[in-house]
Amino acid sequence: MARSSVLRVPAADLLDRETLTALRQRSALMGVSLIFHAWVIIGSAMALFFFFPNPLTFILAVMIIGARQLGLAVLMHDAAHNALMPNRKLNEFVSDFFCAYPLLARTDSYRRYHLQHHMRTQQPEDPDLILSAPFPITRKSFTRKMIRDLTGQTAYQQRKAQFASALGGKELSWQERGLHFWQRLGPAMIANFVILVLCSVLFHWSFYLMFWLLPFFTYHMAITRIRNIAEHAVVPDNDDPFRNARTTKAGWLARLFLAPYWVNYHVEHHLLMYVPCWQLPATHRALRANGLAERMETAPGYLSVLRQACTRRDDEDKRGDLVHNARRRVAGNFTEGFTSNAS
Repeated sequence: MARSSVLRVPAADLLDRETLTALRQRSALMGVSLIFHAWVIIGSAMALFFFFPNPLTFILAVMIIGARQLGLAVLMHDAAHNALMPNRKLNEFVSDFFCAYPLLARTDSYRRYHLQHHMRTQQPEDPDLILSAPFPITRKSFTRKMIRDLTGQTAYQQRKAQFASALGGKELSWQERGLHFWQRLGPAMIANFVILVLCSVLFHWSFYLMFWLLPFFTYHMAITRIRNIAEHAVVPDNDDPFRNARTTKAGWLARLFLAPYWVNYHVEHHLLMYVPCWQLPATHRALRANGLAERMETAPGYLSVLRQACTRRDDEDKRGDLVHNARRRVAGNFTEGFTSNAS
């Protein structure tokens, strides 16, 4: 714990008080607008295929919706830092009902897990270290991971573990297991039923399968893995707060299909973790104006990060997979919240 505290840089050492106060400002209007934006994009992607059904619009809809599902997770992540809404109760309510529950997650569960990552970033106690420690890997290994993600295998394993955990142990009675399941996943089941009803009313019941579950089980998992890699894999210094995370430049295409709601500004988020996501570009500009941008680990794009993360030679592949699997057995998988891809 002492070591992790040393790794943090006091906010006052980064920016002046006036700038920090402005950047930390929450906005109910912005929070609601971002959530509304995510759901409008999801509905519009479904409508695109509904009115123009063909293979291209189907693929586009799956990709756009999968990216907005990640966007909802980003907004839930903001709420976990109490940064989505200015009122804490409203922050929790809005995040759970409009961001977390549809993704089979809960804001409070994710918060308990995620804040440990901020306290111990890239240290042995970091619960997310399993996501970055195996890198670099080989291109073949990365390809296998992408295939598992895009074919739904990763999501299936995660959801299987999540539902098994929600059902509780065999020592519980069926009534107790039912109550345990309801406490863990009941609201999420209702949220998904509401999405099914809305799909049925607006389009067709099958749209829930094609344009909610399919993106969630496939494309969403693949870009979540890429996001994980970009944020902390193969960073140059695990002990430097400016370099144990990475900010990745993202153009409009990347923001549409891969990095919604400024999730690419990850160094800025770690340095000032209570800044709302929509304030991160301004945070970057403020840090740059203060001469701190040169110290920050940055990448010109996600493709460049992936190239760097896939530099292990093929003859090291088997040994790397064995080490990774051992780490998985020790660390386990996190299945409630900002979905990780530990497989």
